[in-house]
Amino acid sequence: MVVRGSAYSLRYLTQDDAPALFQLGSDPDVTRFFSWGPYREQAEAEAFIASLGEQRERGERLEFGIFRNGRLIGITGLSDFSQRDRRAVIGTWLGRSHWGSGANRESKALVLAMAFRALGLNRVTALASPQNVRSIAALQRLGFVHEGVLRGWHIHAGTPRDVAVLRILRDEWERTPLAEVPVEIEGSYSQRK
Repeated sequence: MVVRGSAYSLRYLTQDDAPALFQLGSDPDVTRFFSWGPYREQAEAEAFIASLGEQRERGERLEFGIFRNGRLIGITGLSDFSQRDRRAVIGTWLGRSHWGSGANRESKALVLAMAFRALGLNRVTALASPQNVRSIAALQRLGFVHEGVLRGWHIHAGTPRDVAVLRILRDEWERTPLAEVPVEIEGSYSQRK
């Protein structure tokens, strides 16, 4: 599956993308709020890429590289699918040099178009560290609604961490400028679950 917008495109990662992914994920500022990282060896990026095909096959995760002019600049995708409830969780991260560039907005527009149009979802949830106020503000500017904080939701390095929960429903998305972004989707994805 490939998803194209006006400036950015999304596609599945291959092992050829591992060096660029390693560079992006080795920045401690980028991975500061993650449960992993920063990458210390390229083998970590290679292992992540290798795991994605199986997760896609099992219907657990639909992860893409974000590309601009053929260059990997970040990752975005959907996980934690509930086919019955027509919902999933969105996640995006970008290399630091692409923060504030418009890449987050367009990549979210591409993923949400795929989620709501191609996959028929009704709800997309975003999770963020409550301390990551920049990420929460960016999500709210895109039309996500802050629903609250779940205490002790994730374990990072053995420590329970809280998570802020934001959502966008299909009808809310349809009223945002994101729904007007031109999107071309090639290929298809079917969930086994």
